[in-house]
Amino acid sequence: MLLRRWLATLALVLAPLVGGGAASAHQQKIAISTIALNPRSGMIEIAHQVPVHDAEHALRAQGAKNPDIIGSPESRQAFAAYVTRRFLMEVDGAPVTPAYVGSEITGGSLWVYQEVPAPAGDKSLLRFNSQILTDVWARQENRVNIGGGTTVNTLIFHAGDGPAGAPLSE
Repeated sequence: MLLRRWLATLALVLAPLVGGGAASAHQQKIAISTIALNPRSGMIEIAHQVPVHDAEHALRAQGAKNPDIIGSPESRQAFAAYVTRRFLMEVDGAPVTPAYVGSEITGGSLWVYQEVPAPAGDKSLLRFNSQILTDVWARQENRVNIGGGTTVNTLIFHAGDGPAGAPLSE
């Protein structure tokens, strides 16, 4: 009888821990990219923020065994390579390939950084298409925030969307 009470108590204590892990590890299905001009370096800086769990899920969908974005530099590098393939950018109608700068983990997010030289003059047309994770989830939403300060334009992309543009301001 005492053993049954002890097991029942243990089950009640452990139940929220077991169930809570599954509930907190759901896909968020949103990625946010920020595009900003750095006038000091003359570069357009690109920062992609993706939930760690979503990034690991994407790597599994591509066939990776036990991806670990937090603990494995190889997993982070693999996902960063994926992001660079799924985020497209054009300057004045010509595709450009932003250089990979690095990545880091902050909270529950993986940040992937890229940069590209800023075009000369302020009349260039910049176009983007963020298809990050749209091959994994049909309901994925990707937001691209362009600009800084009080002048930010937000583009929203879903699976199959074409490129969209916005001016880049300081």
